[in-house]
Amino acid sequence: QVQLVASGGGLVQVGDSLRLSCVVSGRTSADDAVAWFRQAPGKEREFVAAIRWLSDSPWYGDPAKSPAKGRFTIARDIIKKTVFLHMNRLNPEDTAVYYCATGLKGDAIIGPYEYWGQGTQVTVSS
Repeated sequence: QVQLVASGGGLVQVGDSLRLSCVVSGRTSADDAVAWFRQAPGKEREFVAAIRWLSDSPWYGDPAKSPAKGRFTIARDIIKKTVFLHMNRLNPEDTAVYYCATGLKGDAIIGPYEYWGQGTQVTVSS
């Protein structure tokens, strides 16, 4: 059974940085991807970033709409089966529950995904 455990969230100040971690366990496809999504109160869930285990090429979605906007970086540790989301210059609009997901269905790395972690809360205070 595939499980994802997300951690690293917390309460920070504007301009601070955080590193989120997502540990993946269980049998997954070698060419699968891991993605980060976020959902703010009252808003729909949105894609943040994704990366494949076999490729070191991250994907942040449409540059015009991406919440990453050059501030976030996704990276993976294949040995530890862990994916990180480094977030810099945080602002209150980044306040959300951040979820990691794997088990990509189809070819589009933005999803949909089959397996989801429990989420980790990020709160940016002004």
